[in-house]
Amino acid sequence: MASEHLGDRLSRLRRLADLTQEGLAERSGVSVDVVRKLEQKRKHSARLPTLHALSKGLGVELTSLLGDPPGVPSTGEADPPALVAVRRAIMAPLFAPPPEPIGAERLSPPLLRSELTEGWTLYHDAEFGRLMEVLPGIIADARLAAAVGTPEQRAAGQAALGKALQLGGHLAIRLGKSDLALSALERAMEAAGQSADPLLPAMVSNSVAWAYQRQNRLDDAQHLAVYAADGVEREHVHTAEGVRVWGGLLMSAATSYARNDDYDTADTMMKTAERAADRLATLPPPPDGKLVSVFSRSSVRIERVRLAVQHERPEEALNLAKGMRLSKDIPPSWRTWLLLDVARAHTDVGDAAGAVRALESLRRVAPSWMRHHTLAVAIVSDLRESSTRPPPGLRKLAEFLGVAP
Repeated sequence: MASEHLGDRLSRLRRLADLTQEGLAERSGVSVDVVRKLEQKRKHSARLPTLHALSKGLGVELTSLLGDPPGVPSTGEADPPALVAVRRAIMAPLFAPPPEPIGAERLSPPLLRSELTEGWTLYHDAEFGRLMEVLPGIIADARLAAAVGTPEQRAAGQAALGKALQLGGHLAIRLGKSDLALSALERAMEAAGQSADPLLPAMVSNSVAWAYQRQNRLDDAQHLAVYAADGVEREHVHTAEGVRVWGGLLMSAATSYARNDDYDTADTMMKTAERAADRLATLPPPPDGKLVSVFSRSSVRIERVRLAVQHERPEEALNLAKGMRLSKDIPPSWRTWLLLDVARAHTDVGDAAGAVRALESLRRVAPSWMRHHTLAVAIVSDLRESSTRPPPGLRKLAEFLGVAP
């Protein structure tokens, strides 16, 4: 059913931190009026920079305040066996004997790439349970490939290991395990440094920046993304792979600026990224596109819509989204976020019918994801309270999300 309200979560975390509303306001730099309205449920959502400031004042990660649903729901009990297996694959046991070859054919570079492509496809399709099942085997295969053969073969194996561990880091972030994510990404960076792929360290850096954002380490995330982007721009933007990695890092840096409440810098960087995406049409596509950063004109536009919504610029967000035609390589998870952001923008401009249409589309595309997402609940709550004549479909959406009448 519907997730815990943001106000309830804020109040609970504030009490755990032994803070009054005034104390939290002073520590976070957010007005006490905003804190009070959120806790009294007179506001159902807040700008993302405000939420970052509140989580910093509370001393918690942003996900604790957002109630961002993990990829696999937690029961509060010990980690399930599948997650334990992922941990063990990422952090191999100390003093364990070296892996033994399973079969040369299975470990050939094309088959390793196929395994990695399948794993990343599962991730982008939000099939996290299935990914937990197959990821330990992928990491084991890549680790063996990195340990045997000629120097060139081992370097190729290190590249595969870096991508496998990067995937493990992304999965851990989605599961709410940020420390495990950083452990995986540190190991991915080590493997990337021993590989022959000059872009892999930058790709892993982008993932680390994302992990830092989730931990509310915005300055660290911003610095890392800008540093890595500068390196790629100097040497690698003559290929589609390089442009995609560079553009992804620009987007990551822009997101950190935006969450630090510097929308103008973020918007400038996003426009630079969008111009970079236009260059992809003139370059040969990468052979393993799913193993490179998600970056295209569509992905940049989706992120620009998100940042505009989060900074209370709904008209700008709707203009950016108007007539948008998504490229076929945009992952399903990005499509769901776009629909949710469009619904929020319609709500903010008072277009209840437009918001309901976007939410109905989201329900058809990702019903389970929508049901457990706090922003969807907040939008429907706002619509029910602000609509004197509720548009058709709103009542069914409220019942689906468990929003009280």
